[in-house]
Amino acid sequence: MSSPRRRIETDVMKMLMSDYEVTLVNDNMQEFYVRFKGPAETPFEGGVWKVHVELPDQYPYKSPSIGFVNRIFHPNIDELSGSVCLDVINQTWSPMFEMINIFEVFLPQLLRYPNPTDPLNGEAAALLMREPKNYDIKVKGTSIYGTRRWNRYVQKYASKDAADEAGAESENDDDMSSVPSFGSDDEEEQQPAGQMDDV
Repeated sequence: MSSPRRRIETDVMKMLMSDYEVTLVNDNMQEFYVRFKGPAETPFEGGVWKVHVELPDQYPYKSPSIGFVNRIFHPNIDELSGSVCLDVINQTWSPMFEMINIFEVFLPQLLRYPNPTDPLNGEAAALLMREPKNYDIKVKGTSIYGTRRWNRYVQKYASKDAADEAGAESENDDDMSSVPSFGSDDEEEQQPAGQMDDV
């Protein structure tokens, strides 16, 4: 079996060569951002999120830390910290999984099939269970009634510009390598998520 260092390099290189936009922090392969698009045929379709990834020294024997930087309204993702509650990452992680599996399989499945019975966001879980149509409206921002009182998360927090700006005030441009870089002139007010916590 390969060493953790070699496995980190292999998995991150696969991410860099994939269709995902990846930005390394300080040219460090153990900390980076991935631009993640909401899966088709879900309320998250059309949304773009900046996902922060940290790989522990023991990776792949220990799971990575994953957190959404710009806001997302989902029962299993903490709205403020961006932490993700997903068994395959937090409890049942296996060295057989690769980093790319998180973005091609695990996160898309989480967005397609939320689990409101084990929530990190109680408001999202309650709305999904009690009023699924209103949950979809709050997430994606479309309404057959044309109501304007919903905070529409994909429209407000998950545009390309919002993903570009997410977390910008906590980053220094010198700290980011350009693979490509995240940056924008969008003036829309952002409330980026905070720190990630494993659940």
